[in-house]
Amino acid sequence: MTDTFSSTKAIRTAVMGFGVSGRVFHSPLIAADPAYSLDVIVTSNPERAAQAAALHPNARVVATAEELFADAGNLDLVIIGTPPATHFALASTAIELNLNVVIDKPFAANSDQAQELIVQAEKAGVLLTVFQNRRWDADFLTLQRLVKNGELGDVRTFESRFEWWRPEGFQNWRDEAKLSEGGGILHDLGAHLIDQAVRLFGPVAQYHGETGRINEPTTSDADQEAFVSLLHSSGVRSRLWMNGMAAQLGARFHVLGSAAGYTKWGLDIQEPLLDAGTFPTEDHYGVEPEENWGRLGVGPDTKQVPADKGSYPEFYRILASALRGAGPLPVDPADSLEVLRIIEKIHQTASSQSLTRATPALTIAT
Repeated sequence: MTDTFSSTKAIRTAVMGFGVSGRVFHSPLIAADPAYSLDVIVTSNPERAAQAAALHPNARVVATAEELFADAGNLDLVIIGTPPATHFALASTAIELNLNVVIDKPFAANSDQAQELIVQAEKAGVLLTVFQNRRWDADFLTLQRLVKNGELGDVRTFESRFEWWRPEGFQNWRDEAKLSEGGGILHDLGAHLIDQAVRLFGPVAQYHGETGRINEPTTSDADQEAFVSLLHSSGVRSRLWMNGMAAQLGARFHVLGSAAGYTKWGLDIQEPLLDAGTFPTEDHYGVEPEENWGRLGVGPDTKQVPADKGSYPEFYRILASALRGAGPLPVDPADSLEVLRIIEKIHQTASSQSLTRATPALTIAT
C-alpha cells in the first residue's frame, strides 16, 4: 500500500498511548509535519484524554484499541507508544488491517515476537519500523560526523551513559513490568545505547553485561541499573551504562581514538523542549547551547566542537518518503531485532539481583 500516497495526500495517523511517548514525542512530531494528519489518539486515562483533546483539538480521542481498529479504513499509519508487553498484539492487529506501523522501542517483549511482526508486515505488504529517535540526538549526530571524518583517528573505546537522579524510580512500566514483559532499564534505555553503538561501530562479536535491581524486590524482576560491554567486529569496545538513580552523573560520551578523544556531558535537549511545548518547527528546536558542546583533543589541549542540530522530526520525514515509495525506512526493524537479541542474551545469563547491603554484587553475563 506504500504506492497509494501522493505528495499532496496527508498520511492519516493514529497514536496509541498518551504517556511520555505519545504526548512528548509522537503527537508533536506528527502535528508539526505537513505530510501527516493526526486523526486519532488512544488513551484510557481520563486526565490524559483531556490533555490530548486540549493539545490536539482536531484529533479524535478514543479510550480503546477496539475503537481505533473499528475505523481502520480511515487510517494509513498507527504509532504504538504503549508498554512493550502490548506491542505484539496491537501491531499484529494493525498489520492484519493493512495499516503501516511505527512501534516504540523496545520493539517487542521478546525477539520471537519481533521476528514474527517483521514476517507479518512483509506478507501483508505494509511498512513496519521502530522509533529509535536517539539516532537523531544532537550529540550522536556530532559524534557520528567526527568518526566519519576521521577526527578521532581509529576509535578504540566508546563509553556512553544515560543517567538520571530519580531515587523514587521511574514509577512506570520500566520498574513495574517483568523482564518477560519487556520491563527494565536495559530493555528501555539499552535499546537506545546499543543501537547507537552498533550504528557507529558495526556488528557485535562478543558481549558481557551486569544488571541490578536497587529497590527491594516486588512483583517485578526488572533491572533498574545496567552495564553492557560490547566488542564489535571492527575491534572497537563499547561500554554502556544505564542508571535512573545516579547521585552524580558521568559523561554522556567519552570516546578515545588513536588521534584524539571526545567527551560530551549532558543529555540531548529535544525531549525537555518537546515536553515544555516547544514546536519542532521553531528555530531554536534541537540547537544545543554552546556550554553543552563536547570537547575534542588530547589531554588538556582540547577545543569545543559545535554540535549538529538535533532532529527527531527527521524520523517522520524519512518515513513519509518511504510510505510514498521514495526511499528506505528511517529504521530497519531488523536492526532493532538484533538489539533486542543482544539484550536477551544478557538477561538470560544475568538475572537481576537486589542491590541491598546484604547482596551488593551485580550479576555478570559473558
